Amino acid sequence: MDEGIYSRPEGQRRGTDLVMMLHGYGSNPERMTGWFEELPEHATGVALRGPMEVGGDRGWFLLDYFLTNDFAQVVAAAQQVLDWQDRHARGYRSISVLGHSQGMAMATTLHRLRPGTYRSVVGLSGFVLSNELLNLTDVAPAPGAAVPFFWGRDPQDVVINSDAISHTEQWLAENTALTVRTYPSMGHGFGADEHRDVRSFLKHYLPPTPAR
Repeated sequence: MDEGIYSRPEGQRRGTDLVMMLHGYGSNPERMTGWFEELPEHATGVALRGPMEVGGDRGWFLLDYFLTNDFAQVVAAAQQVLDWQDRHARGYRSISVLGHSQGMAMATTLHRLRPGTYRSVVGLSGFVLSNELLNLTDVAPAPGAAVPFFWGRDPQDVVINSDAISHTEQWLAENTALTVRTYPSMGHGFGADEHRDVRSFLKHYLPPTPAR
């Protein structure tokens, strides 16, 4: 996995809040850089590139129309991101993760494998993986310790099937401090209202001075 695309030069990153950005299936990190402008001034964004080639773009692991996934592929992809994180995410004040579509599945998987690591998580037009082996890693958060989670989507988005949405709703409600926003007619992309709400969410959970 390459170093990633950053929102600021290397000399200006230390001590900031890192927000890792994960693109969807058949997409690329360049399409995630538009979220850099929604970051707080004291945050650094980095858009990472999935390891799998998908029709000239990239993905994280193989998916079909029904969002069926292979546990070994999922864990291998997640481990590549965690290895990147261990190498490159030192010296930051905190780490958060933002994922779109399959990138949201990756973001929640990272949190499931390393609970307590991320200051906040943003999931956009995506889903939480339903996988029996992955479910075994889940540990219910202690009262008041659930990760702040923003979930934005279009209720009519046909890319994410209804079974995946139902599972995602239940899992997020049980395992995160959830903020949900819906954006009719946005489709499977991004919208101006969603950009505004993500900006407000990150500003709240990544304040200039950490709450005591």
